[in-house]
Amino acid sequence: MTEASEITEEYYVSFLLDRAARTFLAMASVEGGMDIEKVAASRPDAVVRIPVNPLEGVDAASVAAAFPADVRAEAAEVVEKLWEVFVAEDCTLVEVNPLACTPAGIVALDGKITLDDNASFRRSASFDEASGSDALEREARSKGLNYVKLDGDIGVIGNGAGLVMSTLDVVAAAAAEAGARGPANFLDIGGGASAQVMVDGLTVILGDPQVRSVFVNVFGGITACDAVASGIVRSLEILGSRAAKPLVVRLDGNNVTEGRRILAEAAHPLVTVVATMDDAAREAAKRAIAEV
Repeated sequence: MTEASEITEEYYVSFLLDRAARTFLAMASVEGGMDIEKVAASRPDAVVRIPVNPLEGVDAASVAAAFPADVRAEAAEVVEKLWEVFVAEDCTLVEVNPLACTPAGIVALDGKITLDDNASFRRSASFDEASGSDALEREARSKGLNYVKLDGDIGVIGNGAGLVMSTLDVVAAAAAEAGARGPANFLDIGGGASAQVMVDGLTVILGDPQVRSVFVNVFGGITACDAVASGIVRSLEILGSRAAKPLVVRLDGNNVTEGRRILAEAAHPLVTVVATMDDAAREAAKRAIAEV
């Protein structure tokens, strides 16, 4: 446990990616603490903003000049170390708030770091595991899936973030009506709903012990419904006994008639095809309750 600090002043310092200006930005203020957002909004002149050329690096003395003269040397050291972390760990944000002035000197009492996911291939697996992310989310990420774990009992697979978001809303409403818990996840398989993508998606979802049923909601576009249906059939063959939960499938859009024919011909006992999204969500909720 960290001992309480005797604070005389609270400062703020950070580095972030300024997307609008397409560069990095150093920010510093002598008015750090819980109200820094209000300070920045109401009195922007109280927050010093210094663009940082990524090829040249930070001029720590210029950033530290925002602080009182008697702490600038220490503050400059902190700024240098923060910049080293920002670059070495591929960050989009490194923030210390408050950077406290105490009788013992400058102390970083709280901080925040945001990592650039696009640079995750440069970080070790142990680093990702230490981040505290869910095990299923790590598995999905390793398979290249856009997955977020939720706390419900109805697995959700869709193609396109907008469709999946609207599916979550519909499933939540149907679950509330039926007495189910709601969506168990967000999973966007994107435009390429191949057999392997469906296998990967179903493997992750069915690996969640909370899941009682799965709702596959696909609108055929670039990837036609017949390809999606073939992917579902093939994925169930590959998964075998691991696919032990009921799947409710709603297909619409490009080649929907052929897609439904493929699923009907396969006649898999776990698969129920429903024409509309609302009815499919209600069916998935009903199946989730039946599995309890």
